[in-house]
Formats: sequence, C-alpha cells, structure tokens
Amino acid sequence: MSISLNNISFRYAGQEDWCLREVSLTLEAGKTVGLLGTSGSGKSTCGKLAAGLIKPASGTVTFCGEPFVALPRRDKNRTKVQVIFQHAEVSFNPRLSLAVSMAEGYRLSGKRYDFAKLCAMAEGFGIYPDQLKRYPQQLSGGELQRLAIARALLHDPEVLILDEATTMLDVITQAQVMKLLQRLQTERGLAYLLITHDRPLAQLMCDEILELENGAVLTQTAGVDV
Repeated sequence: MSISLNNISFRYAGQEDWCLREVSLTLEAGKTVGLLGTSGSGKSTCGKLAAGLIKPASGTVTFCGEPFVALPRRDKNRTKVQVIFQHAEVSFNPRLSLAVSMAEGYRLSGKRYDFAKLCAMAEGFGIYPDQLKRYPQQLSGGELQRLAIARALLHDPEVLILDEATTMLDVITQAQVMKLLQRLQTERGLAYLLITHDRPLAQLMCDEILELENGAVLTQTAGVDV
C-alpha cells in the first residue's frame, strides 16, 4: 500500500500566491512521514490533498499507483484514508450522544451496528460504556481524541492523516495518544502523515520528515530514534 503526492502545486481561489509548490511525498505501510513547519507553511493543505479533500492545480495524487480522485466524486479508496483533526470535538455532533455518533460511523463503513461490540472496541481506547452515553462536551479533549481515532478505525483505513492531532492535549495525554498510535501502527501496518509544528515530536515519531516553508520543501531528513 502507498499513497503518493507527485510534484503537487496548489493555490486557493482568489489568491495569487501558491500555497504549495511542487511538493512530493510517499506514505507507505507501517511508516510515518512528518510535515514540519510554521503556521501558513502549507502543511494542512498538503494533508487535505493527501486525503482527497481538495484537488491539486498540478501534479498527481495516487493510491497504490492509481489516481486518487478528490471530492465530491466518490473514490473506491475513499474510506482507506482517514483524517484526525486538532480539535476532536468538531468530529462529533454536540447534539448527539457519542454512542449515536459512533453508530453513524458504523453505517458509513457498512458494518452492522452492535452496541456491545462498540463498547468492547471503545474500552480498548480507554472509553467506557457510561461515557458513550454522554455528549461531546462532557468528555475531555484526550478522551474525545481517542474516540475519534476509534471511529476512524471503523473504516479499516490504511492511512491516517494526523493534523496537529495532539496539539491541544496536555503532555501526559499527548504521550498516551501517541503511544496508542504507535501500537496501532505496529498491529495494523498503518501509514501516518504527521502534520505538526513540534520538532521533537516529529523526530520521535517519524521515519522521514519534510520541513515546509512558504509552500515548498525546505529540508527532507530521516527521523531520529529516541
């Protein structure tokens, strides 16, 4: 499995400056690629392109060597790429209980909903049945982030795009979530695109790091084993 961005360039409508300029990267099973850079460097835009949420102005995005079609068209590999956002609360409807939100994830993945199985799955992420009956605002950021990861895994993805996924968490919770992600990668052979401004985190987690500046790759280095 691999997803590749090949010489991607992109700019938003109404803007003269390019947000990304001829950026290339490849995500492979069991590996983590980091996108490092300051705000406005193009990191999140690169993640949206990898997820097929927007179309490149030039260059190509491929999944296992085949064109990966951007929304609104439905690509057969659409569910194989899932995004975990910085603010986990936006992943859940505040008017619905978490159990109901998770049930929707089952429906979209085509799996039969079973509350008992949902509880068993959620407990593996440290979320218990009484918490599933609550609403998003009643859980902590770390709890919601773990549940967002669990919901993404309902689709049996091959790629997770982590867009500043632990930025809003305290140090202890961040470590717990990253340890969970490392375990899942080992168990499932997942490919990760880690979007962050945290250099030590990128060096700890990534097999390869691309540092972006003004939409272009400034440096490309190997991660650091710690």
